Amino acid sequence: MFVKRQFLWTTVAAIWVSVAATAFCSQQAMDGDTTVQRRVMPEAVRAQDSPRVAEIRRIVLRSRHMGAHGMGYNEASLEEMSRKLTPADVAGLVTLMQIHENGHVRVGAQFGLASQCGAALGPVREAMINHQIMFLDAQDTVRLAAGFERCSPADRAKATATASELEEIYKADTARSREEAAKRVAEDQRIQENGLKLMDPAKAKTLTRAEREEVFARSVKAAGLDKEPLTEAQKKMVQQMYKTMVLGESGDRPPN
Repeated sequence: MFVKRQFLWTTVAAIWVSVAATAFCSQQAMDGDTTVQRRVMPEAVRAQDSPRVAEIRRIVLRSRHMGAHGMGYNEASLEEMSRKLTPADVAGLVTLMQIHENGHVRVGAQFGLASQCGAALGPVREAMINHQIMFLDAQDTVRLAAGFERCSPADRAKATATASELEEIYKADTARSREEAAKRVAEDQRIQENGLKLMDPAKAKTLTRAEREEVFARSVKAAGLDKEPLTEAQKKMVQQMYKTMVLGESGDRPPN
């Protein structure tokens, strides 16, 4: 019986090492950018392009000009795209800004959106709020529009105001994400400490039924035993963990 109980607690201890690692990773994530962008392979992205998006991609790439640092985008690119693109292409350009397969495409999409002046400001703002595009890309886009002489004075003024608004939205979103991450880390730490208390009979008595169930649920998840289907051996392990961690039983001995 002692061996059986010792084995179970060895398993629980190993599980809590995993939980501690998860908490550490959560803490590290607090210092990173809150917007996580999904990278997609170029071939897969191009295969998903609609005919018009594929054409927009070509327009964007062909608007590059030779400069001091090689092929890139400049004022001439804005002029060219303002003639070849329309406000109806804004959604397609936003789509290209979500793709990180090629820096030239992403930056070119920024210039393309800026070339559409006021028509692009709202969609760019919404895409950033919805974490479809990165803050810096959105900010660069509206700043380009603010400096593009083909845009009306009203649109340029609105673009300048939008740049400031985007920064405030980003700061608030970052603060909120950091706060949520801090709460998750604190919660992980609390449950981890309660899990360690379960290994000490005296300290285990200080835990409520709800706290024991939290430890049990987190341990089952960390062990990968929370997804069906489970084997009979896995089901028995979960049942034994519940008896030991929640009910306070040892082996087949009923709780005190």
